[in-house]
Amino acid sequence: MRTTSRYRAAARMIAVIGVVSLAAACAGNGGDGGTTGGGDTAGYPDQNITFVVPFSAGGPTDTVTRMIAEPMAAKLGAKIVVQNVEGAGGTVGAGEVARAEPDGYTVLMHHIGMSTAPALYQNLGYQPLESFETVGLVTEVPMTVVARKDFAPATLQDLVTHVKANADKVTLANAGIGAASHLCGLLFQTAAGVKLQEVPYEGTGPALTDLVGGQVDFMCDQTTNTSGQISAGEVKAYAVTTPERVKSLPDLPTTAEAGLPGLEVSVWHGLYVPKGTPQDAVQKLSEALKTALADQKVVDQMAKLGTAPVPAESATPEAHRTKLQEQLGTWAKVIADAGIKAS
Repeated sequence: MRTTSRYRAAARMIAVIGVVSLAAACAGNGGDGGTTGGGDTAGYPDQNITFVVPFSAGGPTDTVTRMIAEPMAAKLGAKIVVQNVEGAGGTVGAGEVARAEPDGYTVLMHHIGMSTAPALYQNLGYQPLESFETVGLVTEVPMTVVARKDFAPATLQDLVTHVKANADKVTLANAGIGAASHLCGLLFQTAAGVKLQEVPYEGTGPALTDLVGGQVDFMCDQTTNTSGQISAGEVKAYAVTTPERVKSLPDLPTTAEAGLPGLEVSVWHGLYVPKGTPQDAVQKLSEALKTALADQKVVDQMAKLGTAPVPAESATPEAHRTKLQEQLGTWAKVIADAGIKAS
């Protein structure tokens, strides 16, 4: 979040107000503040809430965040400001949120990268389960295998054959180590039995721009980022990485149908707040999330991008934490087997 001195001063003022409010409440009720996790949040929220996206503006995670921000703000009765803090596969923005004041006013939207970072980074500076409170899952986004529109291979099987024969020439783009596109690309190489020249970018937006422009050959990316380019014919699409076809791209086969069943991955997103955030603030955020995910405009917007909101029972802190725990174990093994480390 590129914290300015003004932000820090505001944060300190918020903390002081919270302490004064809590003291007043305790004086009136015999010391029971009525909350857990610290701070009196009876009036929460009473100022703007910052949603931090640890990736570039215009990317798939940014897109999903902005979809839900408006209906969540309406439910909460407070303005939500979306702030992009990209860098190091999402770890820069996540780290800043982990260190933010745990008052419910700084919220992180992160994707599958939250579960891969501990295995990738030796000096991460935070731990997903210890540094954050989970708020709820948002969506699970399919990924697509796409290439520059003039790339020779016509099908996914053709692509595998081509990259095996030209491994030293083919370029595989991604949004940086630990990004969803990097993980999908890693699984592609494993499933195809090939090691390719990878070209990392600072976000999927720039990577896709160069793909459309013909500067790189192919990549994996989320449907929230590629559906428009696929429909417009700006890229060549080979497959979607889920067990079932995507409704918005009905002609695009699954990787299993296209002959590469080992490539199956979806990118789940969730909301987090710093550890120690009062539980009633967490619950208010979770309830606002459920409201947003049931909003027909959000449902329609996600459908156009090849995804859908998670069920209400998944938009809870408990379901989110369970998912995170499971994914941490899954990706730790995949990354260790691949021998990959980020600096």
